[in-house]
Amino acid sequence: MPHVSVAFRFIPMVPMVLAAIAILSAPVNAGALEALFAPKAKLWDRWTAHDPASTATIDHADWDRFLAAYVVPDRSGVNRVAYGRVTAADRQTLDAYIDRLAALPISDYSRPEQFAYWINLYNALTVQVVLDHYPVASIRDIDISPGLFADGPWSKSLLKIEGERVSLNDIEHRILRPIWRDPRIHYGVNCASIGCPNLLQSAFTAKNIDAKLDTAARDYVNHPRGWYAKEDGRIVVSSIYVWFKPDFGRSDADVIAHLKKYSTPERAAALEAADGIADDGYDWTLNDIANSS
Repeated sequence: MPHVSVAFRFIPMVPMVLAAIAILSAPVNAGALEALFAPKAKLWDRWTAHDPASTATIDHADWDRFLAAYVVPDRSGVNRVAYGRVTAADRQTLDAYIDRLAALPISDYSRPEQFAYWINLYNALTVQVVLDHYPVASIRDIDISPGLFADGPWSKSLLKIEGERVSLNDIEHRILRPIWRDPRIHYGVNCASIGCPNLLQSAFTAKNIDAKLDTAARDYVNHPRGWYAKEDGRIVVSSIYVWFKPDFGRSDADVIAHLKKYSTPERAAALEAADGIADDGYDWTLNDIANSS
């Protein structure tokens, strides 16, 4: 996996003094430095409301059909999206699906329904944003977030839910991560990039989400984007494990233990012999089918 210099998708605005510190600290590992600015899982209390007795379900069939039609695995195991092939009718259906989700009183649903709802909404919104600005080489080129140093679309409020303006960062870092505290969330949400875990070919539902997150975790961990071993025995990991290390544990050893959990026996054996984490990287190239070889 190539080591890519990363400018944050997550920062609405980085104070100039911190930017200066970052420049002066250039010799420090880039991923570790960037991790200082990664959003923490900071709970938005407003979204803790739920109804454990609710039996109501949410229909994700439109999103499921969209994914089946436009998400295509390439030979390397990376799921690509055929953004350039999306028809006007399917774009209208996608927009209507997002509007329908936004109109739901999501606080009245059960936790499992909410879990699938927020991940599907995040992914559908990401695809919608890319389509709004397509063609682009990277989602980071869609600089619509507020703030002088903002990068990408993640901090822009994109829709209103139960009267609240919500951004992609809100969904990931203020709702999903702090409420569910499940590291597999990082394998479920997709940032439209090659370095990211795959956008799946079918939608999450309350019934399938646990199994699908496990599958997504195994697919990523067993692909070089997740990690690969260097000749000296140390490993290079996806920057996800550096940016969000607290979600995977306190230390490199905890990250390696997480990787072992989802690795094949052969790759787990390589991790057993791993002498720490050497580096990290991430490829921000758009996960467009047009970029596949």
